[in-house]
Amino acid sequence: MSQVHPQARTTPRTRAEIKASAAPVTELAERYNITVATARKWKSRETPEDLSHRPRKLSTTLSPSQEAIVVELRRMLLLPLDDLLVVTREFINAQVSRSGLDRCLQRHGVGSLREIQAALAGDQTVPPKSFKDYEPGFVHVDIKYLPQMPDEKARRYLFVAIDRATRWVYLRIYAHQDEAASIDFLRRLHQAAPMKIKTVLTDNGSQFTDRFTSKTRAPSGQHAFDRRCVELGIEHRLCPPRHPQTNGMVERFNGRVSEVIAQTRFKSAQELETTLTNYLATYNHRIPQRALNHLSPVQALKQWQAKRPELFSKRVYELSGLDTYKTKSPAANDGNSNWTLTPWSTDSRCAVFSLTKRQRIQRSSVRRALRGETTN
Repeated sequence: MSQVHPQARTTPRTRAEIKASAAPVTELAERYNITVATARKWKSRETPEDLSHRPRKLSTTLSPSQEAIVVELRRMLLLPLDDLLVVTREFINAQVSRSGLDRCLQRHGVGSLREIQAALAGDQTVPPKSFKDYEPGFVHVDIKYLPQMPDEKARRYLFVAIDRATRWVYLRIYAHQDEAASIDFLRRLHQAAPMKIKTVLTDNGSQFTDRFTSKTRAPSGQHAFDRRCVELGIEHRLCPPRHPQTNGMVERFNGRVSEVIAQTRFKSAQELETTLTNYLATYNHRIPQRALNHLSPVQALKQWQAKRPELFSKRVYELSGLDTYKTKSPAANDGNSNWTLTPWSTDSRCAVFSLTKRQRIQRSSVRRALRGETTN
């Protein structure tokens, strides 16, 4: 099937008619409401199809022989793009750019190193499992340092937990980051989470594991946090050493918290705690996320609970939205006007009571409408 340019003034049918017509180009241009140049172009064109606008000769830094060498280096040595760029600039062409080298690899079909490795291995590798493929109950836990407030003598620590599948977040502030704080946070998390927590992923901090305090450099399972996980029926997993990206989801939320703190000047520790509590409620109930198909974490939890109720230990509650009230259009002065529902806010509240002289007489009716009573 032919493809036509989205802004084309002609179709393949009209182009074929122009090609087959014996009329002069001026008459054809007037007949089809096109320019004389367009009519002349399709009169002399062999095919009615749109041609590619790509240059027939690409202006590249690498010569064809140099491109062949680069492609073979990619296939033989399996070098990443940055490493291949260093080799190319050192031994082949010093003027090549990173983007130009990447386009060269794409043109020759060796742009994806993962596909090349899979083809050499002769098997179909399983794509990595994304976070959205998990069920609720896989929780990432991390600790964030909080700035010291003017009325504090020492800084405090924010314990954060986020569910991998729904991005639901729970947090709590502690004065210390020790075993007692981690155990208390796990207990409170288990009580607050609406879903059944199956797995907890943490880093290798001493408040979570004895991995680097033992001689064997392996977790013994006898750490207080491990024992508490066993009591609650939770599997405790640890991030690989020197791989903080494994816990990247909670690290990203910590970045959000840092942005909130950087944008606000706090006078006390209580103000900081109140701000974080309000932001937590806003994040869980009001902020839609692209990874959740533009749903908030609580909305995603409710969807999961409707599909898989066995994954949950309690009902998921969503904060109520804006209140509504009944008001009459200011232009309507008759007694048969309809009342409409409007979101209640500070601005709309001012709009309701900024009434004309005649409408102020009906203020009692407006107030009854605000309470949901029937107006006469």
